Amino acid sequence: MRGVVMHTAGDVRVEHRDDPKIVDPTDAIIRLTATCICGSDLWPYRGVEPADHQVMGHEYVGVVEEIGDAVQTVKVGDFVVGSFVISDNTCEICRSGYQSQCVHRTFVAQAIGTQAERARIPYADGTLVATPGQPAPDLIPSLLAASDVLGTGWFAAVAAEAGPGKTVAVVGDGAVGLMGVLAAKQLGAERIIAMSRHPARQHLARFYGATDIVTERGDEGVAKIKELTGGLGAHSVIEAVGTQESTMQAINATRPGGHMGFVGVNYDVTIPGIDLFFAGIHVHGGPAPVRRFLPDLIQLIWDRTIDPGKVFDLTLPLDQAPEGYQAMDGRRATKVLLTL
Repeated sequence: MRGVVMHTAGDVRVEHRDDPKIVDPTDAIIRLTATCICGSDLWPYRGVEPADHQVMGHEYVGVVEEIGDAVQTVKVGDFVVGSFVISDNTCEICRSGYQSQCVHRTFVAQAIGTQAERARIPYADGTLVATPGQPAPDLIPSLLAASDVLGTGWFAAVAAEAGPGKTVAVVGDGAVGLMGVLAAKQLGAERIIAMSRHPARQHLARFYGATDIVTERGDEGVAKIKELTGGLGAHSVIEAVGTQESTMQAINATRPGGHMGFVGVNYDVTIPGIDLFFAGIHVHGGPAPVRRFLPDLIQLIWDRTIDPGKVFDLTLPLDQAPEGYQAMDGRRATKVLLTL
């Protein structure tokens, strides 16, 4: 089969890889219908994470082709959406709603690589969720978004306790930040402030429910949010970037007693303890337990209540994945969908 392999930073190739096979009785083999490039894939692409012939991809939808003897909840022929973290969904941590911290946790990006034609999914019962039927083609981008960025943005909004009567600020206008806007709207937030300097992303943020746009960053961005909130800051802040500046901007934009949900992968971020101490805020985040939200998100998409698929602004065939990486690295695309 064809699959994407990152030889080293900046060197992405589509190569022939061995077809996956059932290894454990809890495995399923899926034929991918669509996959995509994530913002986190740019970390190894830019050399922040090591990459040495690393298989790529962790967002995926497709059709089940084969199942192990122990698989019970999905069957051959099902169209499925899978989380970017493998989980059994039965351990004590999973049952508490944190499947991304499962005792059998495996990150799909590290062990499987779903920018490919097929993939072996361990713990299929705990990781995959079947759709109500075979989806219409126009629903596939939205279902693919549920595999990571929608679920991650949703978790960020939940961690930030977005809800009725709340003002929510979203730091980051990439795919996850935009999905955070969508989630905050669906959770009933009264006011949603999107921080963005890019007209196309501002337009999409408005589509998903943003009521205000703030173009300033850093201390100026914090000052603008406080100006919009009577000097107090937002009740709920979503951090969806993972840089030093964005993290401190999110902390300082949260009002005392408020909640900050962080889902940006935060390499080399240092939070001064005294700043966090005197901020007096609740902080929660990390790898999103997407599997917790998948059934509800799939239904919202199936019912056409939400349309997260609009976050994909460039579609390429799998063979052109290197061009997709270049487009996202150069900020010419927010998120690239790869067709198979």
